[in-house]
Amino acid sequence: MLDPELTVQLRRVLTSLEQLLPKPVARIDWDVCHAANWRRHSFTGFLEPVPSVEDIHLDDLLGIDKQKQTVEENTRQFLAGYPANNILLWGTRGTGKSSLVRALLQNYAPRGLRVIQVDKDDLVHLPDIVDEIKEKPYKFIIFSDDASFEIGESSYKMLKSALDGSVYAPPENVLIYVTSNRRHLLPEYETDNRGAMLVNNEIHHGEAVEEKISLSGRFGLWVAFHPFTQDQYVEVVRQWLDKLFARNGKELQWTKEVQDAAILWSQKKGDRSGRIAFQFASHWVGRSLLADNPNGDVGKR
Repeated sequence: MLDPELTVQLRRVLTSLEQLLPKPVARIDWDVCHAANWRRHSFTGFLEPVPSVEDIHLDDLLGIDKQKQTVEENTRQFLAGYPANNILLWGTRGTGKSSLVRALLQNYAPRGLRVIQVDKDDLVHLPDIVDEIKEKPYKFIIFSDDASFEIGESSYKMLKSALDGSVYAPPENVLIYVTSNRRHLLPEYETDNRGAMLVNNEIHHGEAVEEKISLSGRFGLWVAFHPFTQDQYVEVVRQWLDKLFARNGKELQWTKEVQDAAILWSQKKGDRSGRIAFQFASHWVGRSLLADNPNGDVGKR
């Protein structure tokens, strides 16, 4: 018979261990689940199904037609079993980088596309994530949103290795799509250029710059997203207004008042992007509809 004090101590140890272990999670049924998140737990993690995905479609993304075409074509190659590239989508916030990936899922889930979102700090678990899906009859995009690194981070090293395929390479049914505000995924400093040198009248980067370029250079495709000009922004606002009014059975009345209000909205936000255009359109359409019908659908069953 165990000593009562030892029994209490063992129970404490077992309770502590239980808290460290991941909770039992049912395997994802990818036939009905189109997206998942990697959830870190203690030393490992697990795939958590996403029950519903944002209802956004490629046609909803305005003003980025070239970017859409590039990313969609690459994804279609991937789904067809042809060679395709990992993609870095980089540029200004609010320009539709992450929305584009989610819109691809809406369009191509019926053709076998699945998306797993992984926080940049959890990219160290790429081998574990891939082990879960490498034998599945689907095409998976491992998606890391708004990523940036410091040289030497474990996630930085793992992503670099995965993209290069030198030590660890994802299987053929996996691609990596990453979005970032930084072209090279790393902070850039003025001092980085001090190591540059002139060789045969050509500028050669120093070691600091070469190291920073080495990660982004491993992506097969760079897709850049830039701020809209004022004319582009106004055109996207107009398209969104037209869409939102049409969804509510109304017709857009485009006037100088609307245009000036849209421009003022962007100036107050200090930004011109698809996100800002959509926010203004939602504000303007909602306010206009409420003015026409103050009670709306309140009270209806």
